[in-house]
Amino acid sequence: MHAPATRWKTRTAKLLRTTALSLLAAAAVAGVGAGPALAADGDVTWTVRTASNSYGATRSSYSYNVNPGGTIEDGMVVANRGTAPLNLTVYAADGFTTESGQLDLLTRDKKSVAIGAWVHANAASVAIQPGKTATVPFKISVPANATPGDYVGGVLTSLTQPDQAEGINVDRRLGIRIKLRVGGELKPALAIEDFDVDYKGTWNPFGRGDATISYKVHNTGNAALSSQQAASVSGPFGLLRTKARDLPKTPELLPGESWQVTVPVKDVSPAIRLAATAGLTPLLTDASGSVTPLDKVEKTTHAWVLPWTLLLLLLVLIAIVVLAIRLGRRNRTARKQREEARVQEAVEQRLREQQQ
Repeated sequence: MHAPATRWKTRTAKLLRTTALSLLAAAAVAGVGAGPALAADGDVTWTVRTASNSYGATRSSYSYNVNPGGTIEDGMVVANRGTAPLNLTVYAADGFTTESGQLDLLTRDKKSVAIGAWVHANAASVAIQPGKTATVPFKISVPANATPGDYVGGVLTSLTQPDQAEGINVDRRLGIRIKLRVGGELKPALAIEDFDVDYKGTWNPFGRGDATISYKVHNTGNAALSSQQAASVSGPFGLLRTKARDLPKTPELLPGESWQVTVPVKDVSPAIRLAATAGLTPLLTDASGSVTPLDKVEKTTHAWVLPWTLLLLLLVLIAIVVLAIRLGRRNRTARKQREEARVQEAVEQRLREQQQ
């Protein structure tokens, strides 16, 4: 099985002004696939795969464990599947997670500080004749002061060609992911931040509505992590709990990265005081691809939920109660005044009778 890799395409204006878009092969991110990564455009076609060596013969990407100050030597196999000679640029770049949750690599005009700075190919370019294959050796030199944890990037082949129709240069990139775990204390950690819940009810004061939970997943540790999600909304004391369904895993986030999440929760009872709870089970992947679930992270926030129709009903009830109290007071005052007047009249009548 050949290494699935990532195809990146960058379009660069002729005045060296760069705009970038990346096309990621699905197999590159998922780490699956049975064939080499392919870049094809007319007569120009090439593939890349990992070299077969002591690190493995059927790797889907590069994955290493190394201590600070250590070095690794490996290779990438590039094959020219087209009908024209190829002269490809070879370089490395740091990785990052896009807004769509996919891995991408920095363009050449962006400065890399980790994988892109530590990986050096034996040659900055490789020339390959049609139907031929070349192995590009590269060396990873980890600085002695590198902090422990995960680093992700890639080694790339690049071909820049003019696009006559659009008047720009097209930088076609094809590469393979590199995940490097630097030895030392691994501190995997995810945090739930900017947690909020919103509720929209119906005209029926006792009818169910929909809640929307939003939060940010922040990788605050030094390990790359994905996570299983869970979310629910309940009333006071955990009553009338409603769980969100079919929540996807978060993408693998690199240390320091964040991912915004919005979770709809249907059929939520208007329980006056809602409690929204979000939970994350971090998933740690080692160099062999084995996944270990870590301790669950939970956070709860609250919100007052009072449908306007229920509020109106409560106001009417309060008004009725206040009116009843006032009328009762008036009636009691009137009865008291009548009783006092009757007593006063009786006293006066008695006095008149005594004077006669």
